Formats: sequence, structure tokens, C-alpha cells
Amino acid sequence: MIALPIEQGQVSKGCEALTILSSLCVQAMKLILPTEFASILEPRLSHDPDIQIVWADTHTNFEGDPSDAEVYFNWFYLKPDTLRKVLAAAPKLRWHQTPSAGVNHILIPEYLQREITLTNGAGTFSIPIAEFVLTYILYHTKQLNTLLDLRTNHSWKKSIELPIQELSDATLLIIGAGSIGQEIAKRASAFGMRVWGSRRKPEPMPNFEKVVGADEWRSLLPEADYIVLATPLTSETKHLIDETALKAMRPNAYLINVARGAVIDEAALITALKEGWIAGAALDTFETEPLPSDHPLWSFPNVLITPHCSGFSSRIADRMINLFLDNLRRYQTGQPLRNVVDKTAGY
Repeated sequence: MIALPIEQGQVSKGCEALTILSSLCVQAMKLILPTEFASILEPRLSHDPDIQIVWADTHTNFEGDPSDAEVYFNWFYLKPDTLRKVLAAAPKLRWHQTPSAGVNHILIPEYLQREITLTNGAGTFSIPIAEFVLTYILYHTKQLNTLLDLRTNHSWKKSIELPIQELSDATLLIIGAGSIGQEIAKRASAFGMRVWGSRRKPEPMPNFEKVVGADEWRSLLPEADYIVLATPLTSETKHLIDETALKAMRPNAYLINVARGAVIDEAALITALKEGWIAGAALDTFETEPLPSDHPLWSFPNVLITPHCSGFSSRIADRMINLFLDNLRRYQTGQPLRNVVDKTAGY
């Protein structure tokens, strides 16, 4: 416990004694932490005598008693059933930090019934995802699929026979101009692309030529060469890219999804690819993951599929740990937490 100076005449009986001191005291607390981060977290928390740790593995086996824990930091791939077990075992939870940016899998009815502050990992994935988006764009623009086929077949084509394009002056529409969208815009603008964006509360932003409201982006589809989905999955964005949106796109438009799979109506996308409404797609997320081996999307030569990996790099764990530890310090000292999720809005 941190020792605090007490003015003459004041008697301290701990943090609960005086309101003036309660906001300044660091309370002893119990944390539920993922065993996968134990080797990193334990050395950085062991010096704090006010912290008790209950380790939890992916099967929700607890090393310790979680019944009075008030902080929960989960591992990746949190399943609703795992979350239900934690909620049942820890009725005193007050703050939950998740490493993911999306929280649609967390906002289950049992969770929403509890008064738990939820913070997410927004910002930790922005750089690798932005780099992947530029990779997808360059893959399509420079016809790398064709070039790889030529290499595999030991074949040669004259450059004039290859439909290689430039990014300069191409139009990129980013649906979801949050932290990820802004990092994408920074890199795309460096290539000379014209960058447009959409967000719930539009405002001028660096590297965007224009930013429109969440209900205006459809009018921009006929003019966009590349459409990137970087929006959270909510009830409003489920199947956002539907048949109407796909038909509004240009025949040379390339669709990129680094959001959640359900943001796209996959049945409509399959139809669009079969009938040539758009030029192709790069998809990192899907409604069902892993993507079943017999799924039709595997069969399209103009679809680049990656296994939900765009957000990862060797530096992600450090960013997540640093974010959690900064929020833990804020929580202990009564300061506002970073990345607080609006559970009503869903992000």
C-alpha cells in the first residue's frame, strides 16, 4: 500500500476512511491473467505487494481462487463459453482488458448484465494490419499472382502482356477510419493514392482527402478502385457489404477485408465474383474460421486468402502487455482507462 501524507487532525483508517484519500490510495487487488503471458507479466508485477495473481489457461483452469478477483486480462481467441466460466467464477470483476480490437464475441447477454468496464486492444494491431493492406493492394496492382504462376511454370511473358497498374492517383475508400484506417491512409497516401474514409462522426483527418459519415460511403463506391473494410462488427455493420454494395462497385474494384468476416455477405460476394461485378478480393477474415476446406472462396484465382493473420507481428505482444500495464497503473490510481469500449455501440 502506498503511504500518503496526512494533514494534522486527520486520522486515516485505510483507503475507505476518507473520501479525500480514497482516490489516491492504491488498493490491494486480485488479477486473473493468461498463463500464456506469465513469463512476461510475472517479472513485471512481482515487485508490487498489492497485487495477487490467479493464472488461467485457455480451458479456464485457474491456479488460485478467482472468486474475489476484480481484474481480468484474457488471452487471444476468447470463446463465449470460456468467458461464461470466468464470469461465473469471478462475481466481483470490475475491469476486463481484452487484447483484441473487436469485441463482438465478448458482448454476450451474461456479460452485458454485469457492470464491467471493458477495454480493448485498439491501436496495438494498426501498424501490421496497415502493412498487410498495402501488401494486398500491391499484390493485385502488380499482378503478383500471375507472376508467381509464371515462375511455377517456368514461363515468360513480355511486360506489355501483363496488366500491371500503378497506385498513383488510384482511389482508396476505407470504411472505418479509426486507428487502423488512419495507419492505412498514412501508407496509401505515401504511394500517391487518393484516400477517402468513412466513420460515425466524420471530421477532417491527416492523409484523407475526405471523410464522410457512416451513411454516406455507399455513394463513393462507384468511384473507388480499392475498398478496405476496417470497421467493427456490430448489429449495424453485419453484412454491410451486401449485394447492393457489390453491384455499386466498379468492375475493376478490389475489395479488402481486415475487419470481421460477417461484415461481408459471403453469399453475395461469391455471386459477385462469379459474375464479374468486381475484379477480386483479399480476405483475412471469414464468417466461419478456420475457413472450411470446401468453401467456394478457395476456388477463385482472383481471391487472396490469408488465415486471419494481418494483425500479428513479433512486436504485438509487447504492445499488448504495455497497454495492459499502463491501464493497470491507471486503474490502481483512479485515472481514466485507455480504450474503454462503448458496450452499447459495440466498440
